[in-house]
Amino acid sequence: MKLLFSVTAACIVLVYALVAIAAEVIEPSGPNGIRKGGTLLETLPAPPIADPVDAESKRMRAYPEQPPTIPHTIRDYHINKNNNRCLECHNRIQTAVSGAPMISITHFMDRDFQVLADVAPRRYFCLQCHVPQTKVKPPVGNTFKDIDILLRDQKQQPTP
Repeated sequence: MKLLFSVTAACIVLVYALVAIAAEVIEPSGPNGIRKGGTLLETLPAPPIADPVDAESKRMRAYPEQPPTIPHTIRDYHINKNNNRCLECHNRIQTAVSGAPMISITHFMDRDFQVLADVAPRRYFCLQCHVPQTKVKPPVGNTFKDIDILLRDQKQQPTP
């Protein structure tokens, strides 16, 4: 029994060693997705972070119920369970002083739609839905058309 266990353990160690050697020799190429890959074992530097677009006016939303985008930089904002930098300006008490838009009343409701005195825990981490915008070339093409544009184009087409 001890001999069988020793042989099995030796075989497992040998297989792991061969896999490690093969991985170093073969070095298969990684997938080229949105961010170009190298090899599976190669670590490439991350692309530089683009500068955010600071907007003075509200942006049009692309679809109903789209969360508003963030029109200013959020670099060095700390959002964790003890601190949320966004609420320093956007909480309903602070909006009169900061001039920032107040967060939606839906952010004060729990999952049973009961209104709370403060921001609901499920809405506390703003960056789960709201994102800053940058001026960069999109990594993939986009042919999205708003419903208003589709309806307008449909009206302009001659009927057969």
